Amino acid sequence: MNYYGAVAGDPKRAYYSYDLGAWHIVALNSECIQVGGCDSDSEQAKWLQQDLSDHPAGCTLAYFHKPLFSSGLAHGNDSQMKPLWEILYHAGADIVINGHDHDYERFAPQNPEGVADPEHGIREFVVGSGGKNSHRIFADTRANSEARNADTFGVLKLTLHPKGYDWQFVPQAGKSFTDSGRGKCH
Repeated sequence: MNYYGAVAGDPKRAYYSYDLGAWHIVALNSECIQVGGCDSDSEQAKWLQQDLSDHPAGCTLAYFHKPLFSSGLAHGNDSQMKPLWEILYHAGADIVINGHDHDYERFAPQNPEGVADPEHGIREFVVGSGGKNSHRIFADTRANSEARNADTFGVLKLTLHPKGYDWQFVPQAGKSFTDSGRGKCH
């Protein structure tokens, strides 16, 4: 958190938001115990509800460390993130980006229950494929998982447009796994 300084808000909370063109970007803290919880009555959840109400954007992206959905064997789904996902979903968020599992996984748009929802669902990316010198294997594939890789380091490149987005997994030199596509905002 010290890396980002004041732009990241109060370091005791480590959740904040900003606008980037037509997009509203929300950084959340998935270390729930450290910030007083992630349940629907937590300070973070109340802040998120107010923030999304105060910033009604055509496109919304949220990022935080621990994913609600993941096929990763080491960590997998983290249900404590569900209340924040519910708030994001009901506010019409489009994308959630997470890490935690050391792999890459992309999910089809879905609701907080893990049911496919192509019209109003959130597309989740788990991008734990950079920075750590080891990958972790997948467990059973979760519903709505559309792409997975656990042997290629790389980054997710997002291009945000006023009414949609493009994604591309950019692999390390010498590797061939890629994943790309586009989506539209709600």
